[in-house]
Amino acid sequence: MKIAVVGAGSWGTALAIHCARAGADVSLWAHEREVNEGIARERRNPLFLSEVEIPERVHSHAELPAALAGAEAVLFVVPVQFAREVLRALRPHLPGGVPLISASKGIELVSLARMDEIVRAELGLGPDRFVALSGPSFALEVARGLPTAAVLAGLDAELLLRLQQTFSSRGFRFYSSSDVVGVELAGALKNVIAIAAGMAAGLELGLNAAAALLTRGLHEIARLGVRLGGREETFRGLAGMGDLVLTCTGALSRNRGVGERLGRGESLAAILAGREIAEGIPTTRAAAELARRHGVEMPITFAVEAILAGALPPREAVTALMTRTLKDEAAL
Repeated sequence: MKIAVVGAGSWGTALAIHCARAGADVSLWAHEREVNEGIARERRNPLFLSEVEIPERVHSHAELPAALAGAEAVLFVVPVQFAREVLRALRPHLPGGVPLISASKGIELVSLARMDEIVRAELGLGPDRFVALSGPSFALEVARGLPTAAVLAGLDAELLLRLQQTFSSRGFRFYSSSDVVGVELAGALKNVIAIAAGMAAGLELGLNAAAALLTRGLHEIARLGVRLGGREETFRGLAGMGDLVLTCTGALSRNRGVGERLGRGESLAAILAGREIAEGIPTTRAAAELARRHGVEMPITFAVEAILAGALPPREAVTALMTRTLKDEAAL
C-alpha cells in the first residue's frame, strides 16, 4: 500500500518511519524546507526525531500534489488548530475514495469541533472514509520500534480490518473500534489532565496527589465524552486510560512538561517559545467551554483553564480542588 503522511512533526515522522518498516511505500509531506532537505540528504528529519534514521521507503515532498499522488490512504498528522488550512489545500489533490486517517489529537478552539467534524466540513468525506488513530504512543518510542498498541476507530468494519493489517507489525499492534467520537475525545481531553499532572509534579505534591489526579481526571473527561456521544468503555481502554496514564506520567509528554514548568513558576509565554506544540493548551479552553455548554462539572479542567489564563496560581488551584464540597465518589 502507498500511504501519504501529511505532517512531518515528531508524530508524523514516527508514523512515516513505522509504516515504511511495516512494508508500505510512504510519501511524507513536510511544510519546512529544512526537513525535506535533511531527509533527502541525510535520511533524518533535522527538526524532529533527528536521532532516528528514516527508511529509504519514505520519500519527502514539499508540495501536497506530489505527496498525495497515487496514495491509497492518507495519514493526517497536522496539529488540530492548523488543520483546516492544510485540509483546504489538500482537497483538490485527494485521490477519490481514499480514506483519511487522523492522528491529530485535539479540539478546535474557534469551533469546538473534533477532527472528524473538521474533515467532514472541509473535505466532504462520508463518515465511512474517516478513521481516528489514537492511543498511548510516544513518537520517539514508535520511531525506535519499541512495543506499542493503539486504536483505529471508524464506521466501516471492512476498512478498519484492512488498515489494521496494513499498519500492524510485531512492534505496533492496532485494535479497532466503532466509537469515533469517544476515541477522538479521549485522545484530546487527556492532554488537559496531563498539564494538571505536570503541575502537581512541578509543585512536588507527591505520588498520592498524582494518583488522585489521574483517577478523578479520567472520571471527568469520561463524563464529558459520554455526554457528547462517546461510549464509557472507550475511556477505560487504550485511547482513554492508556493514553492518559502515559501522557500524565511519561517524561516524553509535551503537555505534562508544560504543566511541570508552570508548577515550577515559569511563565506560559516562555514555555510556548519552543518549536513543539502542546495541544492541551488550546484544548483546555475548548473542553471547558464544551463542559459549560453541556452542563458537565469538570473541576480539574476548569482549574487548568484558570491557571493558563493567569487567573489562578497553581498552588491556589490545588487548595481550591482539595476544599470543594464533599460528595460521593460516583456522584456527577
